[in-house]
Amino acid sequence: MKILSQIKRNFSDTAVMSGRVLRHAFRSIDTLITVVAMPIVMMLLFGYVLGGAMNTGSVNYLNYVVPGIILYAIASGTAYAALRLHNDVSAGIFDRFHSMPILKSSILGGHVLTSLVFNMFSAALVLLFAVLIGFRPEAGIAAWLLVVGIMLLFTLTMTWVSVTFGLLASSAEGAGVFAYLVLVLLFISSAFAPTESMPGIVRAFAEHQPMTPLIETMRSLLLNKSVGNNALLAVIWCVGICIAFYIAATQIYKHKTA
Repeated sequence: MKILSQIKRNFSDTAVMSGRVLRHAFRSIDTLITVVAMPIVMMLLFGYVLGGAMNTGSVNYLNYVVPGIILYAIASGTAYAALRLHNDVSAGIFDRFHSMPILKSSILGGHVLTSLVFNMFSAALVLLFAVLIGFRPEAGIAAWLLVVGIMLLFTLTMTWVSVTFGLLASSAEGAGVFAYLVLVLLFISSAFAPTESMPGIVRAFAEHQPMTPLIETMRSLLLNKSVGNNALLAVIWCVGICIAFYIAATQIYKHKTA
């Protein structure tokens, strides 16, 4: 009974903390523009301006580019988790919460849960817009569930990376600096152009970094094609990075709240 009571309290406190952060996220026009409007603009740019120069074989370029745009939206959105977390720490809000009868873990958990909810919401909006302008997925129900699972795993992974940088940052500008590295990895991958068209060294890097198997897995599932070993590679990359940054973030958090 005691364990169940503790779990219930943890969920309750985390939900309260998440609700607070979620309200701030949806009230921020800057956040909404970055994580929803910008990916849509990029989709229009690549789909209707640059897409004609891309050779993606029998696959329509809009269908080809959508998975990369969705991951771009998620990567951009998780950077705001670092900013919100840094603002809470620097403003002394964490210290106020620690003086209240709530679990310390729920404060961090609230930011993580908010990032998951908010970024899945933004990804859904981007996907809906893609369908409106001509994206035609061929995935069945099982494939869609796997796509959602991959997106959740990627969001959770990037959120723990974000939390780590948010706790370490000495300024608001530095909190989201990791997002630039993630975006570089996205652009040097199969997100916007086939790796076969890249020079040798660039191609080797693109094919052996985390983003390419993630994108290829989502693309194959959405277009009802063979996934191959990309799904396994994507999961290994995400789980490994997620565990490493979860451990780092929790240790840093314990040190800050000791």
